[in-house]
Formats: sequence, C-alpha cells, structure tokens
Amino acid sequence: MSDRLTRLQTFIEAEGWGRAETFALPGDASFRRYIRLLDGTRRALLMDAPPPEDPVRFAAIARHLVGLGYSAPAILAEEPEAGLLLLEDLGDQTFTRLLDQGADPFDLYALATDVLIDLHRCPRQQAALADLPLYDHDRLIAEACLLPDWYMPQVLGRPTPAAVRDAYVEAWRNILPLADSKEPTLVLRDYHVDNLMRLSDRSGLAACGLLDFQDAVIGPPAYDLMSLLEDARREVAEPLRIAMLARYRRAMPALDWDAFLVAFAVLAATRHAKVIGIFTRLSVRDGKPRYLRHIPRVWRLLERALVHPALASVRDWFDHQLPANLRESSQCLTVAP
Repeated sequence: MSDRLTRLQTFIEAEGWGRAETFALPGDASFRRYIRLLDGTRRALLMDAPPPEDPVRFAAIARHLVGLGYSAPAILAEEPEAGLLLLEDLGDQTFTRLLDQGADPFDLYALATDVLIDLHRCPRQQAALADLPLYDHDRLIAEACLLPDWYMPQVLGRPTPAAVRDAYVEAWRNILPLADSKEPTLVLRDYHVDNLMRLSDRSGLAACGLLDFQDAVIGPPAYDLMSLLEDARREVAEPLRIAMLARYRRAMPALDWDAFLVAFAVLAATRHAKVIGIFTRLSVRDGKPRYLRHIPRVWRLLERALVHPALASVRDWFDHQLPANLRESSQCLTVAP
C-alpha cells in the first residue's frame, strides 16, 4: 500500500469509517479526487486534495455557505495538513445528469438563478469572508492570458511573441473597468450545471446543492450568472438564457441593467478566453484531450461576447492575431494531446 493510501485509510479509520465500502468517483479537471464511503445506511465523501489544492479554503467557504442557509456539503471531519476532508454526501443528482435524463431545464436553471438572486441581494454573504481575494483586473487578466500562453502556441506552432501578448494585456486593461461593481459579492466562479445538484429531500433554495467553490472570490455579481448561462461544456438554449436574464432583472429592480449587461459581456469574454487556454493546457500538459471537444463551443461564446461595442479593443486584437481560420473547429481540434 502506498504512503498516500495508508494516510487515507488511517484518516477514515480514525473517523469511524474503517469498515465502509469505498467507491472512487469520476474525476474532473482538478487534482482533487473523491471517494464515496458506504457503511450500512451511512454515506460520506472523502475528498483527497493534495497540493496545490486547498482543502482549508474549501472547508471555510462550505461552512460559510451552510451558515447562510445554502446547501454546500457539511464538513464531517478534516485533516487539512494532509489534504483530507470528510464531507456530507449530497448524492449523484447533478443538474447535468438530470438534464441528460430529460429534466425540465427551466426548473433547474430557475432554481440556480434564484440562488444567485438571494446571494446578491444580501450583504451578509461577505461578512465572514473578508479574507477572500478580490477578483481584480490583474487576476482576470492573468486568467485571460491562458489563451495566448497555451492555445496560441499550439495553433501557430510557435511561442506567442512578447509584444503580441503585451498588446493583449493592454486591450484588456482598457475595458476591464467596465466590469467593476459598486457592490461586489461572493463569486463562486465555476457556477454551472456540473457543479449544482438537485436535492429532493430539501425545499426552496436549499434544494440546490453547491459544489466546487473553493476558488471563490469577491467580485462582480454578473460573473456567476454568466458562468451559468454561458456554459463551456453544455449548450444553453437562447430562449432559456433570455428567460433567466429576465428573471434576474425582475428580482433586482434597482440594478443598472445596461451596466450589468456590459459587465456580463466583458466577464464572459475573459472567462471564455481563459477556458480555451485551460482546455488546451489540460490536453497538452495533463494528457486530458477530451476537453478539446468543447473548444469550438467556447469560441462561439467568446465571439458572441466580442461583438459587444464595449469590447472593441479586445476584438481588434483577436481579429489581427487569431483570425477566423484559427478559430475553426478543425483547427481547434488539431491541438496535440
């Protein structure tokens, strides 16, 4: 038995789960892994989160969300120095699975949107998380730079020249102030159907289970709604997208809607650029080429955001440095695994 497996076994035995059956759950794009523990009628999840993962931060945010009445997994036990958490098992009914089984998309997306409405209405969500980083311009630019740092070298066959990258950064600096908010909020960052669950034994907003929030920041409220409605891995029908935007707007009558839509477009462009870079990196560096199939969709989302007049300087950079022939599906999918 490896040292890591020995550490895992020692942890679960110390917490009274030594006789449990163990079932590894499918992995995602992170270095975390989850193991389901079943012991009679008892269930729990073991999170194995070695560096660079941060289980301490996950636990702190989970407790905060639970304290606000939301359904993040309860922390049952922890050994943070070893990267181990024992979590409440919220089950398997992710929104993704339910949608694939034919569930009504409107009901699920409405529930997810309502959680954001509640979160964004109340300043209480920031009080206990003052140490969370700000989603500032430098952080957003660093994420958007994953595109010239990973995608461009693969499709052009050479490193991105420093002057080209510098121009990219400058274009973003020109427009990111348009995404700033006078009332920043808790941003979960990966708020989409893969990370949301329908909990049949809970009602109201608590029926929405929340996963994968350890990278939360304080930032613009438009970000999580954009992440939900412009999903890198799943098509969201345009009527549904419009309906959820309208639902959010109706619930926020004091919101400057025009400014919100500008922020939505700017943040969408940064996220989609980031994701194109991440999916490329997952293939090139981490040997996970399955993510490449999503790149054409993400390009379509990015191009839609770039149409907004506020993004003119960034759009000009893309038109000169990554014209349409370098965004086509056939080109995207030649990125080497």
